[in-house]
This record gives sequence, structure tokens and C-alpha cells, in this order.
Amino acid sequence: MKRLVFLVQLVLSMCFWACNIQNENTEEIMPLDPHSYAAPEDAMVTHLSWKADVDFSQKKITAVATLKFKKSNNSKHLILDTKDLEIKAVYLDNAVTPCDFTLQPKDEILGSALIIPIKENTGSVSIEYATTDHAEALQWLEPAQTAGGEHPFLFTQSQAILARSWIPLQDSPGIRFTYDAEVTVPGNLLAVMSASNPQVKNDSGVYHFEMKQPIPAYLMALAVGDIAFKSVGPRTGVYSEPSILESAAYEFAEMEEMLTTTEAIYGPYQWERYDLIVLPPSFPFGGMENPRLTFATPTVIAGDRSLTSLVAHELAHSWSGNLVTNATWNDFWLNEGFTVYIENRIMEALNGKSYSDMLAGLALQDLQDEVESKIREGSQADTRLFLQLEGRNPDEGVSSIAYDKGFFFLKFLELKIGRERFDAFLKQYFADYQFQSMTTEKFVKYVQQNFKDNIKNTEIDQWIYGEGIPETLPAPESERFEAVDNVLKAWEGGSPITSLISPEDLIAKTWSTHEWLHFIRNLPDEMNQETMRNLDEYLDFTYSGNSEILAAWFMHVIRNEYNPGYENLENFLVNVGRRKFLAPLYAELIKTENGMEMASRIYSEARLNYHYVTTNTLDKMLNWDESSM
Repeated sequence: MKRLVFLVQLVLSMCFWACNIQNENTEEIMPLDPHSYAAPEDAMVTHLSWKADVDFSQKKITAVATLKFKKSNNSKHLILDTKDLEIKAVYLDNAVTPCDFTLQPKDEILGSALIIPIKENTGSVSIEYATTDHAEALQWLEPAQTAGGEHPFLFTQSQAILARSWIPLQDSPGIRFTYDAEVTVPGNLLAVMSASNPQVKNDSGVYHFEMKQPIPAYLMALAVGDIAFKSVGPRTGVYSEPSILESAAYEFAEMEEMLTTTEAIYGPYQWERYDLIVLPPSFPFGGMENPRLTFATPTVIAGDRSLTSLVAHELAHSWSGNLVTNATWNDFWLNEGFTVYIENRIMEALNGKSYSDMLAGLALQDLQDEVESKIREGSQADTRLFLQLEGRNPDEGVSSIAYDKGFFFLKFLELKIGRERFDAFLKQYFADYQFQSMTTEKFVKYVQQNFKDNIKNTEIDQWIYGEGIPETLPAPESERFEAVDNVLKAWEGGSPITSLISPEDLIAKTWSTHEWLHFIRNLPDEMNQETMRNLDEYLDFTYSGNSEILAAWFMHVIRNEYNPGYENLENFLVNVGRRKFLAPLYAELIKTENGMEMASRIYSEARLNYHYVTTNTLDKMLNWDESSM
């Protein structure tokens, strides 16, 4: 996979492995990351100074990246990850004359290794470069693709290994560095990063940033646009386009309370501020936990704060993921499973156990669906928590397995040990390994050392290395879902929906989003047009303002060819870029010949609105051939 450079890396680092060179923070050898060319045992980046100019007319970032690093005594090279970057020149320390460098042939997943010869006394390198049209992390939006419609917008998405497409770095989650930046943008726009941020525009268009806490490359983030800020608490605030700022600030007004709630359980927040930016709808994820500045999709703005568990999730990453980070993408569950667990605890503290039980119930449904899907595909090995992603895009590990199976494993540990002891254990875990990386093997040993009398090794192995859903999964029970099930049962028995859910209940919004999702998910797969119409006319699913409800309902629209729902389905597919919604809907459409035709037609129009993260999934699903258009 890594061609010649992999051999170079092994040769350069062989003696260090043989001599058992140790990392001074983790006290053990840093694992070899199959998704990075870096040889950190030889030379490891510790700080980035980034000076960049953002050019919307050319859709290009021109920059100088100065990297400080630490190295072994006889290091000869610094190896960086790049992908589709135009490398113009490389300088050692403060030299005025460029040095030689080697840019290895491109691998379609990993990109190209940038190999820089260094001298015995070299302490830094400076790289002059520019991004290209193929920068997978960057999405350049025209004014028409924004809420305001007047100014362009740029945002990045670096996870998992896309940081290398806009900055030459050691793009491995196991390598951390601090950074500072100077970014020049058009004078009418604001720039923000995963760092200390300005809160108002200035006249010069030049903005300065500092990230004092060391982070891995996948947490590098930049957004540039017509952006405004509003505070919602002493350490929290919201950025967005001006036209949606008030609604965003209302939706996320509980951020400060979430922050103090999490600190009370898991220890102090280590990142100074926690702000959130609402991006245009093409953003491919629900949220991205960039430190100090969560990137979020506008699809979580429902007007009633019903989807803010996503904020709890991204905030939880400030401990699990950002503070203690998976060492490689094979260990991805260490980021996401912990985060779902903490998210659940935050929502329980804020809204009560009945609320968190519903979240757990939906998580189990998602997990069961994911396991069944992977069994059908013949990829049972991917139902293990510890993954084998060598030679594959690490995005293939982004599934309910890492999130929800990881969550239920930690819930299993909590029930075996007791909540009070488990809370103390996690709080100590975050303190012991803050600003460090963690492997699955090391975490298992940490659990065994702390709870060897409580948990059998065979039980842990079944969760970590076993396929499917373990028999010891603590299945959640939800009284509120049971009430929904009773309504469904009565409706399927012939009672009209109008007699089971009153108009007063609808006006008062007696049911939460999670109850409605449970209701929609458990409707029969096959319904006739009259049944669909009766449900829709009374409950108004097709034109719901809640994206989660829309996405769930549209699955039934497609399965039952419910014509009144198609117009808004198409509108949803064209205007929303969130992969979580799009992938299942397109997958359902292409099951029939007519649906495949519709999916292809919509995709040809919508594709330009999607980020690479989304198109990388959908291109394969739809056998997309851009050259044929």
C-alpha cells in the first residue's frame, strides 16, 4: 500500500524499534499507524506555525507551514503526510536557500509522503505550498449555497486523514502538536479555527490564532465566511451566518450547563472556551469536535432544542477523543464509544433517566441494524470494536459499531463495577492520559489492573475482539418507548391514529423527537397509499421541521412509493449534505429500477452541494462516473 516509502520508513525506524525507544509521555513505543507515512520514532512534529492566504477567486489556500520537531540523535529525515498539495519549496530552520526534498508517488488513500532530509542540528522546516482543486478536506461554497446568499464560504473537515490535503503534517491521531496561525481572508469575512478565536470582524482581514494544548492533525479546522458571534455563557458561544444567529443561539443556549455538568463528573475542561459554529447544510457530519470550536450541521436546529444531544456528544469529545485520543483509527471506538457514553450521562443529568433511556434504546436499534447490514455484506469482522483498517480508508470504521457497541461496552463495565466507582475510574483515566494517545490493548490492561476482581478477561475479549452483539449487552428499558409501542399496537389493531394521539398532544408536543423516531422506525415496512396519507396528513411528517424525523419518514416514503412525499424528499436530498441521512436514503432508492433512475438524477444535481466525505461514500454506492455527465 505504501510502496517504496513504507520500506524507507521501516529502514529509518528499524533501529529504534530494536532498541525499544520509548515515548516520554506514554512510556511505551508509539504504535505504527497504517494510515500515516510518518516515522515518529525518528522525527516527530511538536509545533506548527501556519501563515496562510485564503483566495476564494481561485479556490486555493497559499501557505507556509513551519514545523518544529524532536528527533533521535541520528535522524536523517523528517517524513510528512501530504495529499494533492503543490509543494513549492522547503527550507531548513532559517535558511534562505531551499533544500532538496522528495515527494513520493501518490497512493489513492494515503496520498504522498514528503521526505525532507535534515541535519544533526536542524530544529524546524518551513514548507511553501498551495492547495489544489483535489483538496479533499476543503469545501468552497458559492454565495448561493449559504444562508445569506451574498458571500462565499469555506470550511474544512480533516477527520480522519484529510488534514494532509490542506497542510503538510504528520497526519496520525497518535502524534500531537501545538500551533499558531496567521490567516488572511477577504476583508468582509471572518476566519475561525480550532484555536483561540476572534469574535468580530476586523478591517484588515488578517486573523491570528493560537492553540496552546497539543492536538492531533485531524483536529485542525478552519472556517471562513460571513460569520457572526453571540455569547450564551461565560465560556460558551455560537458562531453562524448572521441570518440564523438568533435561532442558533436559542437552540444551543444550554451549552454552558452541559459544560459544567460534564466537569462535575469527569474533571476540569482543559480547553478554556467551548464555542460552536453552525456551518452551511453541506457539512457532511452532525458535528465535528474540533477543540474550542465544534463544527455543527444546521440540521440540528429544530426550534425546540430537541436535537441538542448532538452538542452533548461533541462537548463530550473534549474529554474522550480530544484529551485522550485513539492512537490509530483501528482504535476508533476509544473516541466514539466513550463519547456516546458521556453524552448519555450528560443528557441524563439534564433531562432525567427516562430521556437517556430513550437515547440508549435508539442506539441499540442502530447497532442491531448495523450488525445485520454487515452480516449481509459479509463483513462480520467489522462488527468488532478493535478494527483492522490497514489498506482501507479509515472512514470505513465510522459506523454504529464504534459508537454504539462501544457505548454498551462501557455501560456493561459501569453495571459490573457500579456507577460511583466507574465515574471515579473514568475521571482518573482522563487525568492519567490527558493529551496522550491510547491503544485498545493499553486500555484493556488499564481496566484489568483496576477491576481484575470484577470482570473476567473473557468477557472483555468478547466485547473488544468478538463479532456481533455480546450476550452480556445491558439492554435498555424505556417506559416512554413502551408507551409508544402501545400506541403502535393499538393502531395496527385498527384504532385510528386520531383516537390514540390527540390534537392537544400534538400542539403541546407531548412526545419528544426520540419518541417520534421510535414510532416512525417501528411502522410497518409495507403500507398502502391510504395508510401513508392518513398518517402524514394528521402527523405532518413530510413537512416536519425536524431533520431526524424527515429522514426516518422518507425511508417509508421510498419503500411505499408515497407520491406526496417525493417532492420534499428530493428537496431534502439536494439541500442537505449530512452523510448520516443521505447514505440510507440513496441506498433505499436504488433498490428498484425507478428509484435508481431517480437517485441518479437527483445526485447529478446535488453532488456539487456535498463535501468529499459524503461523495466518497455515495459515488461508490451509485457507481458515479463524473466523466459521463
